[in-house]
Amino acid sequence: MELTFFGGAGTVTGSKILLETDYKKILIDCGLFQGLKELRLKNWNTLPIDLNKLDLVLLTHAHLDHSGYLPILVKNGYKGKIYATNATKDLAEIILLDSGKIHEEDAKRANKYGYTKHKPAKPLYDINDAKKAIAQFETFKTNQWHTIDGNIKFKFLNSGHILGSVFILLSIHGKIIVFSGDIGRKEPIILDSYEYITKADYLVVESTYGNRLHKNTPISEELLKHIKWTHFKGGTLIIPTFSVERAQEIIYLLSILKREDKLPNIPIYLDSPMGVNATEVYFKHKNSHKLTPEDINSMYSTVQLVSDVDTSKAIVKDDTPKIVLAGSGMMTGGRVLHYLDKCISDKKNSILIVGYQAQGTRGRALLAGDAQIKFFGKYHTIKAEVFKINAFSGHADQNELLDWLQHFKTPPKLTFINHGEPHQSQALKTKIRTDLKWNCTIAEMNKTYHLEHNKILM
Repeated sequence: MELTFFGGAGTVTGSKILLETDYKKILIDCGLFQGLKELRLKNWNTLPIDLNKLDLVLLTHAHLDHSGYLPILVKNGYKGKIYATNATKDLAEIILLDSGKIHEEDAKRANKYGYTKHKPAKPLYDINDAKKAIAQFETFKTNQWHTIDGNIKFKFLNSGHILGSVFILLSIHGKIIVFSGDIGRKEPIILDSYEYITKADYLVVESTYGNRLHKNTPISEELLKHIKWTHFKGGTLIIPTFSVERAQEIIYLLSILKREDKLPNIPIYLDSPMGVNATEVYFKHKNSHKLTPEDINSMYSTVQLVSDVDTSKAIVKDDTPKIVLAGSGMMTGGRVLHYLDKCISDKKNSILIVGYQAQGTRGRALLAGDAQIKFFGKYHTIKAEVFKINAFSGHADQNELLDWLQHFKTPPKLTFINHGEPHQSQALKTKIRTDLKWNCTIAEMNKTYHLEHNKILM
């Protein structure tokens, strides 16, 4: 057996892992590169896999950095199935269609305003490509083995990261390989906690926060502090929000604050078609989270859900104080840019960062204290205050990663550390080797690993 990492190695984006046996090729995750331009350009490169010989795609969850390359894979000739949970399929449909639309709009805008070297600029993929990829999904239940053939079977187990997210266990000729995907918090806000796994011959584990510990602070009180301060200034609080999981978490916390009569009397909007649709998916899958019917009703009454363009434009133009949740979470595109265009140069307004910001994104630039950021083809001076709540992460921190790893009854023969920037992966590797005494290595991009011939890697 061989593993090759075509993404998510040395970076937190573009996750793609090819598993090859003597007769089968299986791709685990099929993510889009985001962030740095040098990474985004990789999305245009031909994936070095013969798609006619690719048998199957297994998906850990719906986030774009794990599913966003699927339309390209299908566009380039992949005709096989994409296996996922039912909730992952529902969310992936929303995410991929939105992504295709954004690629179309970005190309159209670049051609209209001339800020492109390409004549004409073309979308990476379009809505039709996304629809074709969605048609190839097949869904499976969690917590039970499913047979691929006489030698290979797989199981999905809840990973607690987003709705429908799973660990993937593959049993091949009796050898078990575990792919963590993204691991959630031990005590998520609205989801059930990740499940433990006791046995693996080989393990691939993420390291997004492999070098840090999340603060154990009451998130709702910190959120309220920034709301009250911005309201005191008479400004608008913009919360660039990941449409899946983070939006629903924030709406839930806001609904609690409203029930406790702590919020100022200002309108709150979720201005994101994808965020609105994703919220509906969460409410649909009632057995996949901790929200009660009362919680859901309270969330509906707390935040105005906005999808149509005319309403969105009217809210952008409105100068009265408000709270706006809008995508995208790293400010790489989406409706949040229109709010930034209106508000970012006025010091009475605030921007609250509530999620991971990859290298090369506008969110990362704001956190770094840059004086200007560029979007819509021009630079915008930053005068609005910028805040961040670190405790909002959907990824396990170092202690939570170790908690999950320590439940393996025996060490895997080899553990691959991926999905982390170099310093994060290195920190987790050092911790695993020191505390657990496990054989582990940091996965390298485009490198093939022979699982049956591994050595102890320092």
